[in-house]
Amino acid sequence: MMNKKSIKIICLPLFILIFVSCMDLEPKAQLGDNLVWNKAENFQLFANQFYGWTRDFQMSANYGSATSDGPHSDYRSDLIATTSINTFSHGTNTIPSRDNNYTTLYKRIYYTNLLLDKADSFGDKESIAVPVAEAKFFRAYLHFELVQIWGDAVLLTVPLDLDSEKLYAPRDDRGVVIDQIITDLEEAANSLPETATEAGRLTKYAAYAMLSRVALYEGTWQKFHEGGSETSTNTSRSTELLTIAKEAADKVIQSNKFELFYDEKLGDESYRYMFILEDAAQCNPANLTKKDNTEYILAHRHRDGDKLGTNITHGMQGNVVFITRKMANMYLSSDGLPIDKSSLFKGYTGATDEFKNRDMRMSNTMLQHGQKYWNNDGKWRVTWNDEDLENSLIANVLSNSGYQNNKWAVEREVADTYESMDYPVIRYAEVLLNYAEAVYELNGSISNVDLDKSLNLVRLRVNKKMPKLSNEFVAENGLSMREEIRRERAVELFLEGFRIDDLKRWATASQEMPQDQLGVKVSGTWFESNWSAQARPLNNDGCIVLYKGRNWEDKHYLYPLPSDQLQLNTQLEQNPGWKN
Repeated sequence: MMNKKSIKIICLPLFILIFVSCMDLEPKAQLGDNLVWNKAENFQLFANQFYGWTRDFQMSANYGSATSDGPHSDYRSDLIATTSINTFSHGTNTIPSRDNNYTTLYKRIYYTNLLLDKADSFGDKESIAVPVAEAKFFRAYLHFELVQIWGDAVLLTVPLDLDSEKLYAPRDDRGVVIDQIITDLEEAANSLPETATEAGRLTKYAAYAMLSRVALYEGTWQKFHEGGSETSTNTSRSTELLTIAKEAADKVIQSNKFELFYDEKLGDESYRYMFILEDAAQCNPANLTKKDNTEYILAHRHRDGDKLGTNITHGMQGNVVFITRKMANMYLSSDGLPIDKSSLFKGYTGATDEFKNRDMRMSNTMLQHGQKYWNNDGKWRVTWNDEDLENSLIANVLSNSGYQNNKWAVEREVADTYESMDYPVIRYAEVLLNYAEAVYELNGSISNVDLDKSLNLVRLRVNKKMPKLSNEFVAENGLSMREEIRRERAVELFLEGFRIDDLKRWATASQEMPQDQLGVKVSGTWFESNWSAQARPLNNDGCIVLYKGRNWEDKHYLYPLPSDQLQLNTQLEQNPGWKN
């Protein structure tokens, strides 16, 4: 099994030169050609370190952190809250004096460029084709991080010398950076293998999947942001990018290399168990391991017995994460209709009424009051049958929002921080949703055939009896196809680091983010007579108000550049709306 701890990484210390630049690119490795770059296998050894740079449960540089705070985290969105106010979610963040994300991203870009630079003079190009492709993929990955976080970015395609003017140049337009990202991913796809040579390795379809993400993001950004309205946009640019997104996603679909994770024994709980598959014995009722998961296109790998450095189960389960009423209400009723349109919705009177007749992903993700469940410490599963019910926790949701999370929580006995599930950097469900959205935004419509080959597969994974999303279903029930496509993303990719970026690219954050973050309905419900300790204010509908007074300005669509970088390079210029 391969991961950042088990891959042998080339050792650099003998050739380190520490220096400071406007990007703080340290350390810069001065590698002797005859010592390091004379063998093809050394290119691969050097490239192995790149795999440790993807999104994960938690990272030292938090740009990739998904289950803790970071630029892409749902903690900064409208769907979850925590004990303290998240300043980014609340719209009260300020310009940082420094940002480790910025310096780390550029340092890592330097290393990808170093490999590519050395590859130019290496004689046997075929023998190093894979590490070169890996370097291009990760150079694209890192530059996309820069664009998502800060917009325009200094584009680097060569390892810089200390006196390079590029170190002190203005940022390149985001479109120029995106074009290079697309080129890198297309070239990477051409050289990467069809099937991974080792678990966790890149394939050409990982490159195409990433391309679909990048092109969809920027295509919709151009469609909804340019000029401030959809009617005054850069239509040709968005059309170009959305076409790339559609075609890249379709390549992944047509490859038939991946499928949504589903197991008959796990049944309606397949969605929940997918996220906690491990290679340790007996981790789920079907005794499946990671090899049974064909949905993860690229994953941040973790071995059984390795220390993760973060407590995933206790950090995510129960009332640590305050799921909001807005998120709970997003789940459809089992008839495929939003709760305000469905006759099957049971309302809020009882403690668990709203969970009845709903999209099964709701109960896969959230704990219901009185539900028996397990964790990794003291109340774990052993037999994976009804005998375990005698050794279980019982959910008591009478705290915080009244909605509690169960995603990412393991059920076997394992020490805190030693859970070993992989983190899905890219999974097939996202690609299917990318395809559906790209088709719709390209044409203003999507055929039933395209819905059936993409979104409906995701929708029906654990909702076998739910009606498909179709043009007829939308018309008959007065729905918006765009809103239903977006709903699927919010529900399917919850707590995986997509929501705030989606709101930004759709330019809907200005409507969604200022809304009060609410908890369960108390007035006139079971909670009113059973939750005596509830002391938070209620709104006019009798719902708990977690946080109000939230703010969103146009400047928040991009993060502010850190002050230290603006001082080092006066040509960078701060993002619009942010004043130093």
